[in-house]
Amino acid sequence: MPTTIRICVGSKNPVKIAAATQAFKTIFPDHMVQSVAVHAPSDVADQPMTEAETRLGAQNRVRYCAQQDTRNEIDYFVAMEGGVDEFEEGAATFAYVAILSKEGKLITGRSANLPLPNKVFKRLQANEELGVVMDELFNTSNIKQKGGAIGLLTNHAATRESTYTQALLLALAPVLHPEYYL
Repeated sequence: MPTTIRICVGSKNPVKIAAATQAFKTIFPDHMVQSVAVHAPSDVADQPMTEAETRLGAQNRVRYCAQQDTRNEIDYFVAMEGGVDEFEEGAATFAYVAILSKEGKLITGRSANLPLPNKVFKRLQANEELGVVMDELFNTSNIKQKGGAIGLLTNHAATRESTYTQALLLALAPVLHPEYYL
């Protein structure tokens, strides 16, 4: 019988739950993966506007999840935070991922950048959320729980879920090869 890995995802968003579950199933193909989801506050703005704020949001969410595990039943806590920043190449959206083991080892990773149209970035600077802006521009509903801005701007060649999954897969390298990450 395969060993079970229990993960707690710091979001009720089905995209984030699916990405975390898929990443762990890919990394641990000989294990059963059980996922539970909790609403974990980021303690940052609803639309983080810097890399630092986005990173902090993911780390805050993952630490919150760990604090909720009073029975010590979870093997890994996982959180994702989407954000925006302005780079030399222009404005972009991206995500930070945080993974915390039950032993207390924190791993933080980051996704690739998706360039944002200037008119979208200007609206974000005016305190609007990316999902709301994209829903309005593309006449969609609740896109952040579907393909996200990534799906819309890449004609679904990439999605919010695929981007989160990739970032988590890369962040899990130290779990697979701890002897190299001392």
